[in-house]
Amino acid sequence: MENTVVKLPHVLADAATATRHVFVRDLVVKALIGIHDHEKKAPQQLIINVDLSVTDTGPDHADAISNGVCYEKVVNAIKAIVDSGHVNLVETLAEKIAAGILENPHVHGARIRIEKPDAFVDAASVGIEIERARGTNA
Repeated sequence: MENTVVKLPHVLADAATATRHVFVRDLVVKALIGIHDHEKKAPQQLIINVDLSVTDTGPDHADAISNGVCYEKVVNAIKAIVDSGHVNLVETLAEKIAAGILENPHVHGARIRIEKPDAFVDAASVGIEIERARGTNA
Protein backbone atom coordinates (compact mmCIF):
# COMPACT_ATOMS: atom_id res chain seq x y z
CA MET A 1 0.00 0.00 0.00
CA GLU A 2 1.35 3.41 -0.94
CA ASN A 3 1.81 6.07 1.74
CA THR A 4 0.56 9.51 0.80
CA VAL A 5 0.89 12.79 2.62
CA VAL A 6 -2.39 13.30 4.46
CA LYS A 7 -3.13 15.66 7.35
CA LEU A 8 -4.10 13.78 10.49
CA PRO A 9 -7.16 14.85 12.43
CA HIS A 10 -6.44 17.06 15.42
CA VAL A 11 -7.79 14.29 17.65
CA LEU A 12 -5.63 11.17 17.61
CA ALA A 13 -8.07 9.18 19.74
CA ASP A 14 -11.72 9.17 18.76
CA ALA A 15 -14.57 6.86 19.76
CA ALA A 16 -16.60 7.80 16.66
CA THR A 17 -13.88 6.50 14.33
CA ALA A 18 -12.69 3.67 16.62
CA THR A 19 -9.22 5.17 16.94
CA ARG A 20 -6.76 4.95 19.84
CA HIS A 21 -3.78 7.20 20.50
CA VAL A 22 -0.52 5.36 21.14
CA PHE A 23 2.56 7.41 21.91
CA VAL A 24 6.25 7.37 22.81
CA ARG A 25 7.48 10.44 24.70
CA ASP A 26 10.98 11.90 24.84
CA LEU A 27 12.94 8.93 23.52
CA VAL A 28 16.59 9.97 23.76
CA VAL A 29 18.95 8.52 21.17
CA LYS A 30 22.40 9.32 19.77
CA ALA A 31 22.58 9.77 16.00
CA LEU A 32 25.00 10.67 13.26
CA ILE A 33 22.96 13.45 11.72
CA GLY A 34 23.64 16.79 10.12
CA ILE A 35 25.29 18.51 7.17
CA HIS A 36 28.33 19.98 8.95
CA ASP A 37 31.65 18.13 9.16
CA HIS A 38 31.57 17.99 12.98
CA GLU A 39 28.07 16.43 12.82
CA LYS A 40 29.34 13.66 10.55
CA LYS A 41 32.11 12.67 12.98
CA ALA A 42 30.36 12.48 16.34
CA PRO A 43 26.85 11.36 17.31
CA GLN A 44 24.41 13.98 18.59
CA GLN A 45 21.59 13.61 21.06
CA LEU A 46 18.09 13.60 19.61
CA ILE A 47 14.75 13.61 21.40
CA ILE A 48 12.03 11.77 19.51
CA ASN A 49 8.28 11.88 20.14
CA VAL A 50 5.80 9.72 18.29
CA ASP A 51 2.00 9.96 18.24
CA LEU A 52 0.10 7.21 16.46
CA SER A 53 -3.51 6.85 15.36
CA VAL A 54 -4.26 3.18 15.88
CA THR A 55 -7.29 1.09 14.95
CA ASP A 56 -9.36 0.37 18.04
CA THR A 57 -10.19 -3.33 18.24
CA GLY A 58 -12.66 -3.02 21.08
CA PRO A 59 -12.76 -2.19 24.76
CA ASP A 60 -10.87 -5.24 26.03
CA HIS A 61 -8.52 -5.58 23.05
CA ALA A 62 -8.92 -9.33 23.76
CA ASP A 63 -5.88 -8.65 25.93
CA ALA A 64 -3.69 -9.75 23.00
CA ILE A 65 -0.70 -7.80 21.69
CA SER A 66 -1.63 -8.96 18.19
CA ASN A 67 -4.61 -6.57 18.42
CA GLY A 68 -2.49 -3.53 19.17
CA VAL A 69 0.82 -1.78 18.81
CA CYS A 70 3.80 -2.96 20.85
CA TYR A 71 5.69 0.02 22.31
CA GLU A 72 8.87 -2.04 22.45
CA LYS A 73 8.68 -2.74 18.70
CA VAL A 74 8.07 0.96 17.97
CA VAL A 75 11.06 2.02 20.10
CA ASN A 76 13.31 -0.70 18.67
CA ALA A 77 12.31 0.23 15.11
CA ILE A 78 13.18 3.88 15.78
CA LYS A 79 16.55 2.89 17.26
CA ALA A 80 17.33 0.62 14.30
CA ILE A 81 16.56 3.42 11.84
CA VAL A 82 18.69 5.88 13.80
CA ASP A 83 21.54 3.36 14.00
CA SER A 84 21.43 2.53 10.28
CA GLY A 85 23.92 5.26 9.34
CA HIS A 86 24.49 8.97 8.88
CA VAL A 87 21.57 11.09 7.69
CA ASN A 88 22.00 14.69 6.56
CA LEU A 89 18.57 16.05 7.44
CA VAL A 90 16.28 15.66 10.44
CA GLU A 91 13.42 15.73 7.92
CA THR A 92 14.80 12.61 6.23
CA LEU A 93 15.06 10.78 9.53
CA ALA A 94 11.48 11.73 10.44
CA GLU A 95 10.23 10.43 7.07
CA LYS A 96 12.09 7.13 7.54
CA ILE A 97 10.62 6.68 11.03
CA ALA A 98 7.09 7.48 9.83
CA ALA A 99 7.38 5.05 6.90
CA GLY A 100 8.66 2.28 9.18
CA ILE A 101 5.91 2.74 11.74
CA LEU A 102 3.17 2.91 9.09
CA GLU A 103 4.12 -0.63 8.03
CA ASN A 104 2.17 -1.83 11.08
CA PRO A 105 -1.36 -2.58 9.80
CA HIS A 106 -2.95 -1.23 13.02
CA VAL A 107 -1.34 2.21 12.55
CA HIS A 108 -3.14 4.52 10.15
CA GLY A 109 -1.45 7.80 11.07
CA ALA A 110 1.82 8.97 12.61
CA ARG A 111 3.09 12.28 13.94
CA ILE A 112 6.86 12.31 14.39
CA ARG A 113 8.72 15.07 16.24
CA ILE A 114 12.52 15.10 16.35
CA GLU A 115 14.48 17.64 18.36
CA LYS A 116 18.19 18.45 18.45
CA PRO A 117 18.62 19.85 21.97
CA ASP A 118 22.33 20.65 21.64
CA ALA A 119 22.25 22.48 18.28
CA PHE A 120 22.37 25.98 19.77
CA VAL A 121 23.44 27.06 23.25
CA ASP A 122 20.78 29.78 23.32
CA ALA A 123 17.83 27.55 22.30
CA ALA A 124 16.30 24.65 24.20
CA SER A 125 16.06 22.69 20.96
CA VAL A 126 15.43 22.85 17.22
CA GLY A 127 13.80 20.24 15.07
CA ILE A 128 10.98 19.05 12.88
CA GLU A 129 7.51 17.63 13.22
CA ILE A 130 5.70 15.78 10.45
CA GLU A 131 2.37 13.99 10.10
CA ARG A 132 1.89 11.08 7.73
CA ALA A 133 -1.05 8.76 7.14
CA ARG A 134 -1.55 5.47 5.41
CA GLY A 135 -2.71 6.19 1.87
CA THR A 136 -6.02 5.00 0.54
CA ASN A 137 -4.50 4.06 -2.83
CA ALA A 138 -3.16 0.57 -3.40
